[in-house]
Amino acid sequence: MSEKLSFNVYQKEAFELISAEGRKDMVLNGVLGLAGETGECCDIVKKYKFQGHELDKEHLKDELGDVLWYIAETCSGLGITLEEVAQYNLDKLHKRYPKGFEAQKSINRNEKEYK
Repeated sequence: MSEKLSFNVYQKEAFELISAEGRKDMVLNGVLGLAGETGECCDIVKKYKFQGHELDKEHLKDELGDVLWYIAETCSGLGITLEEVAQYNLDKLHKRYPKGFEAQKSINRNEKEYK
């Protein structure tokens, strides 16, 4: 069994696999790739919810991996780490919902207060 994979190790290994063409503008390539792969995730769930398909968890896992890839590429293009983004997001959400998610806090939140 291999060691636990950290976000930063994943990002480093993913970066090494980016093509020379992809490295020309990793932010643009990353966000466009993210949009496409997220759409593929949505399509899998749409087929499950509205078209009578079984939920294809393996296919969804595959597409989620592609989403992670493009998030890592975008982070690399911005010069930030996945771990920085993950920690920033958790800090923001803990500040917004200190006792866990509350619908009323979501509905009545002041966006500027949490940035």
